[in-house]
Amino acid sequence: MKIFKTPCFFKWIFPRRTWGFSRSIDQVYLTFDDGPNLEITPWILDYLKEKNIQATFFCVGSNIKRYPELFQRIKAEGHSVGNHTMNHDKGTKVPFKQYKSSISETKKLIGNKLFRPPYGRINAWKSYQLSKEYHLIMWSWLSYDFDPSIAISTILKKAKKQIKAGDILVLHDNPKVTDRVKELLPKLIEIIEQKGLKFEKIV
Repeated sequence: MKIFKTPCFFKWIFPRRTWGFSRSIDQVYLTFDDGPNLEITPWILDYLKEKNIQATFFCVGSNIKRYPELFQRIKAEGHSVGNHTMNHDKGTKVPFKQYKSSISETKKLIGNKLFRPPYGRINAWKSYQLSKEYHLIMWSWLSYDFDPSIAISTILKKAKKQIKAGDILVLHDNPKVTDRVKELLPKLIEIIEQKGLKFEKIV
């Protein structure tokens, strides 16, 4: 079973992580994980610029080093950036000292305290330790753009039914999702606009 909408009780179980924002303001928060990369990030930036939408990009440190000009473009066009570790490290597999070092190294490139754990995988103790220094950003709606077994039409049906004000939405800008994101993103944005919601970046 695929869970698109994060259960409300998660914010009570994991209070040190941000799962969404105020529902009293008609805004949603579009985020992209794993970039930047040359196959899909420029297309996303072009499309967001055309639509005058600001988003938040959780970047992998090694990709920032690989494509520094693209990373600078993300910031120059007014988007927020966040930390996604140096090498897309899984928090449940990597020892804490190594994991924190990866985050700290990436922070030097990012320049702020926004952090999203790759795969969303991190235990409560690591969350507690990291929350002393970082703002842990999770999500309230997952697009499953990375899962080819889920049809785009199914994702869009879920979006129409589930996305509400205050939601943090997750898509990806890695090479594996290039074709699906190009199909999904415009239709997803159209649905959100039809709901009367606006887009905001996370700061």
